Amino acid sequence: MKIVVNGEHQEAEEPFTVTQLLQKLNLRSDQVAVEINLKIVDRGDFPTWNLHDGDTVEILSFIGGGSPA
Repeated sequence: MKIVVNGEHQEAEEPFTVTQLLQKLNLRSDQVAVEINLKIVDRGDFPTWNLHDGDTVEILSFIGGGSPA
């Protein structure tokens, strides 16, 4: 199957879950937000949310920081 992840074309075997995609990309599920076809996916659904051919996935990483007080 073919999907688009953050604007880049990727190929994967079906079935392929959000969790498996994050593992493949070496990303921690507790540090990202995932949007599939313009719908935000609840973190609790990552292990069971199957990606499908043609899906568009956007992954946003959280970065901590700020200025010291």
